Amino acid sequence: MTAVADRSLGPDLALVDSLSPATDVLVIGVVIGEDGPTLAAGSDDAFVTGAIGADVLATVLENLRAVGAKGKSEELTRIPAPAGLSGVTSVLAVGLGSTEKINAEQVRRSAGVAARSLAGVRRAVSTLSLLATGPAAEGFFLGAYSFTAFKSGKSAPKPDEQPVARVELLVADPGNETADAEFRHAREVAEAVALARDFVNTPPSHLYPAEFADRAKALAEAAGLQVEVFDEKALAAGGYGGIIGVGKGSSRPPRLIRLTHVGGAKKVALVGKGITFDTGGISIKPAANMQDMTSDMGGAAAVIAATIAAAKLGLPLTVTATVPMAENMPSATAQRPGDVLTQYGGTTIEVINTDAEGRLVLADAIVRACEDDPDYLIDVATLTGAQLVALGTRTPGVMGTEEFRDRVAEISRKVGENGWAMPLPAELRADINSKVADLANVSPHRFGGMLVAGLYLKEFVAEGVQWAHLDVAGPAYNTGSPFGYVPKGGTGVPVRTLISVLDDISAE
Repeated sequence: MTAVADRSLGPDLALVDSLSPATDVLVIGVVIGEDGPTLAAGSDDAFVTGAIGADVLATVLENLRAVGAKGKSEELTRIPAPAGLSGVTSVLAVGLGSTEKINAEQVRRSAGVAARSLAGVRRAVSTLSLLATGPAAEGFFLGAYSFTAFKSGKSAPKPDEQPVARVELLVADPGNETADAEFRHAREVAEAVALARDFVNTPPSHLYPAEFADRAKALAEAAGLQVEVFDEKALAAGGYGGIIGVGKGSSRPPRLIRLTHVGGAKKVALVGKGITFDTGGISIKPAANMQDMTSDMGGAAAVIAATIAAAKLGLPLTVTATVPMAENMPSATAQRPGDVLTQYGGTTIEVINTDAEGRLVLADAIVRACEDDPDYLIDVATLTGAQLVALGTRTPGVMGTEEFRDRVAEISRKVGENGWAMPLPAELRADINSKVADLANVSPHRFGGMLVAGLYLKEFVAEGVQWAHLDVAGPAYNTGSPFGYVPKGGTGVPVRTLISVLDDISAE
């Protein structure tokens, strides 16, 4: 069993007001100046001058200019520490770009780039926290993330390749209640993102529906959540036809898990797609890049991690995650194109394409979630290839009831996860009518595929519930090179959006 629950998810983080003699690397944020890089506003005040020394800072900036540093966004320049920095081996300058463009996300991204470059470092101290404490903490934690659970002794990282062990964030008053609360919140958020990444990065050979449910259960119970797990017999008896139908082709049967944080009268339902591997079923996918379908449970991972974080943060609302888990495989027992199944709640579905399976498991879960009479419902899924065609690999599509959809999309952009509001055009609804059942699971054409999937899910959302649907097919899994605080592989999107939305609802 791979250690999702018990491994260290990131570096040790701490707030400090001075450099430790044992500091290996001093990380400073710099911006573009007229004559080369200058310290970012907020980093060159009397506190930093006192902590590091005015003469030392002047020497550092002079040396950075000498080696051609500019201060451009996320530019990294590492130089030997001047003599005045006792015990410090080197100084790492990370660019923040133009002063007028610095915001929380830029601090987060710059911290992430810096963290990734600190492999083999035992202790680093940074001034980025003086610009934005929470984002700096998130960036360093998430930028240092690595997933090596399946590396044997032959390929395991050597000591000088290990992620930075400890990052100390300079603040003028580490005991300040506001700064400390921001730091602790950021740490919980970052740990939740890292947990979601671990789930996504764990291969399907080791994370199948029953195992996924067991791990989620153990983590949730440790956080004090109420947990309910439905096995394949309970699902069949309960009429969860979508989850059963999708899971029929696999020797590893499906699950449905419900996690509840009871914190207040206001109720939020979260639903996440948990397809632990998606071959497409009988409508099988092309072989090229199919291995990336280990990420098709990214929605479930995000929802589970966010619900656990809600409990750890003690949010004053009740959050219930309803998470369907199945493996979509072709076999003699798999559902076929042309089959009809009955979703939980009684709606009959003509399955035209077995690769449009995510909406089938989500529909069951949405109906069940709505039986709790939530005030808000958010579902998250790596749902359609059409999302990537429409919005690319880094921009989630956000659909749903207009007011809540726009609120979620705005919050997503604010935290750097880039959600973009998309419509649910009424004229596309007729395209999912079926000749033999209540609905078909796909339309007969390729136009607006992300929106058609959203319209399908809309059919199962109870009247009066404020609803948002996030399609994160691209953003949940990075197949390219690392960037900012985002690694290759599982990204953890949209965990930070979910937690920020829950925070926002808590403040109502």
